[in-house]
Amino acid sequence: MKKISHTLFLIFAATLALWSQEEKSNYTKSVLEKVSVQTLFSYYTQEGNNAAVTGGEGTEALTNAAPTMVVQIPIGENGILSVDAGISAYTSASSSNVNPFDRNASWEDDDDHDDKYEDYEDKSFGSPQSLSYVNGSQGASPWVASSGASRSDVLAHFNPSYAHFSEDRNTIYNASLAFSKEYDYQSIGFGMGISKLYNEKNTELGLNIQVYLDEHDPQYPIELRTGFFDSNISGEGIYTNAFAAFSQTKRNTYALSVNLAQILTNKMQVSFFIDAVMQEGLLSSPLQRVYFADKANFFIDAFQLADNVERLPFYRYKYPVGARLNYYLSDTFILRSYARYYADSWGVQGVTAEIELPISLGLNWAVFPSFRHYSQTAANYFYPKEMALSTDEYYTSDYDLSAFNSQQWGVGIRYKDILGQYALWKIGLKSVELRYIHYNRSNGLSFDQTALSLNFDID
Repeated sequence: MKKISHTLFLIFAATLALWSQEEKSNYTKSVLEKVSVQTLFSYYTQEGNNAAVTGGEGTEALTNAAPTMVVQIPIGENGILSVDAGISAYTSASSSNVNPFDRNASWEDDDDHDDKYEDYEDKSFGSPQSLSYVNGSQGASPWVASSGASRSDVLAHFNPSYAHFSEDRNTIYNASLAFSKEYDYQSIGFGMGISKLYNEKNTELGLNIQVYLDEHDPQYPIELRTGFFDSNISGEGIYTNAFAAFSQTKRNTYALSVNLAQILTNKMQVSFFIDAVMQEGLLSSPLQRVYFADKANFFIDAFQLADNVERLPFYRYKYPVGARLNYYLSDTFILRSYARYYADSWGVQGVTAEIELPISLGLNWAVFPSFRHYSQTAANYFYPKEMALSTDEYYTSDYDLSAFNSQQWGVGIRYKDILGQYALWKIGLKSVELRYIHYNRSNGLSFDQTALSLNFDID
């Protein structure tokens, strides 16, 4: 779920940027006169009982702190260089259970090494006979995080982009790069696009292309790795599994997006988008366990040993379509609505409906309550714990791919022109914004997210 947190964080940052743009001029592009800096700090906490790392059953507890900065620099009269950079530092109970056996335990070998059992980044452990497990006072469990270093990590991203405006401001060209890295994954992305304004800038048509080239360093559950052995395994018979390491470690994503925006009246504007996304390569998560219905169960303490990891198709095609409608109700209220339909080649279909009601509280203050509902069907390959068969070609117990409904409530407050008449070392604080989001899913997952945004101008 750490990637979900990062994704939500980026969506939230983009929302703040769009809010600021829309207040200036709806669907009107303008070149910056000053350097603009936005700093955003987000804190995310999550709870749940369907951890994919432990086969769809176990703790999903996670915390994430994500500071980021977006800098926009005018380049000549017609260009804007933007740099989005930040980190996402998480602590995850579920990912720590890739190796649950280091909790209150130690490993000893014949060479009298005093090391704990190696973190799950290591891929081999010597001969099976060289290791013996020394059970602690509390045994391994899918409901408790292990104490290993694998429970925490940092995702870093660096995304520069450039936009160039024509002299009449009716054409905007853009190009972007994206870099991100985590302990077991790195991604390089690039994109380009064009937007055209028509009808006295009341109509906007945009086309964007994005490509992401990802590389994984697969991290498998500890019991599926070469050399794993433990004398305390319990069960009927001898523990065996159907595991084979993935031969493919790359994942490529290609995305095409078309959007149309139209100002209908002086109070109403509407926009539509349609995307086409193709993914190929390693679309499975190597660290996510699967337990089969037709295989015997084996345990160490209360922790069930995996039969395999999730296996998903090499290709995935996604087709989201959506629309936005903004309506100016009065000087006090603005109605913002959003709807999206999603379908993909794995059988997932989803519907999103969202509404936000910004409320002006004078010249400088605004609050904006929001509500979002989402509903989806299950993927063709989703199975709850011990429902898949070893003869199935594809299977997963990741509840992100299950059928569920979710609701998200949010509220924000914004104050602008804090130091509109003053500047410190040519830095003027334009606005401060604070947002809070609470999310509930029908399968028990919930999270809370708080984000603070500071916006500056530099002369």
